[in-house]
Amino acid sequence: MPASNSRLALLLATCGLFCLIAMSTIIHAAASSATLGQLIFWRSAVALPPIVIYLALRGQLGVALRTKRPGKHLLRGVLGCIVMGLNFTALAYLSVSVATALSYLTPILSMLAAIVILRERPSLIVVAGVAMGLAGVLLMLFPELTGAEMRDGTLIGIAAGVGMAATSALSRVQVKDLTRTDPPASIALSFGVLSTLFGLATLPFGWPELHGQIQLLLVGAGILGGLGHVFMTEAVARAPVTLLAGYEYTGILWAFMFDAVLLSVHLDIWTIAGAVVIVSAALTVAYGQGAFRRPSTASV
Repeated sequence: MPASNSRLALLLATCGLFCLIAMSTIIHAAASSATLGQLIFWRSAVALPPIVIYLALRGQLGVALRTKRPGKHLLRGVLGCIVMGLNFTALAYLSVSVATALSYLTPILSMLAAIVILRERPSLIVVAGVAMGLAGVLLMLFPELTGAEMRDGTLIGIAAGVGMAATSALSRVQVKDLTRTDPPASIALSFGVLSTLFGLATLPFGWPELHGQIQLLLVGAGILGGLGHVFMTEAVARAPVTLLAGYEYTGILWAFMFDAVLLSVHLDIWTIAGAVVIVSAALTVAYGQGAFRRPSTASV
């Protein structure tokens, strides 16, 4: 298991968040042309080469193909496929920023799961920060839930986002448990194989023909998804679940940028206010976990 290193974990998480939010933007754009099965297949299949290359460069390819816990990998893979399917459904019906905001229910549930299953004991500052993040998410969703008319599919998207958050909390704890014995990238490899097979299994139900631009977008989504998955798995292996649970709120900034610049989505006052609260929550949790404290200079 990699040594604990909160600062490195936060750097890895930042890179991972950028890749994953960029991938979400692509999925949002492609969801109107491709089926859910196609989205899962291309995101998973194209993600495998970056993961294999990563393993080879680290000399872990042989180790990654062996595990004493195949049942744990299978359970994590099944949970991951469910998370991906629900996430892509939410992205099909909601903007990237709102779908991302719903995903931030995951840290709340992850913290509870980590306390019960992993016996982590977060400080009161961390608990307050995560609660603050939830308040920020609710601010962002307020216009969607109280508007005079809801766009077609909004409720479907919200339901999928909430379901994704609940399942993702369980999946995240499984990843943390697996990193105690297995290389982080081997978890990404097993998940990539299982999710590819899951997506391919939908082929008999009919896949529409995709034109070149959509096909290229899905290849890009797969590459970004593979890189993001490796970054986040490495981050989880180096820090408590509760630390990353708060820091991942900052990913909403990338979602805002992609929505505004690439998708021309208007950012209202509720969205901006929610973002301020969410970022404040991330900083509070990081501080509560000691991420900004000076390392000890005591001599050995």
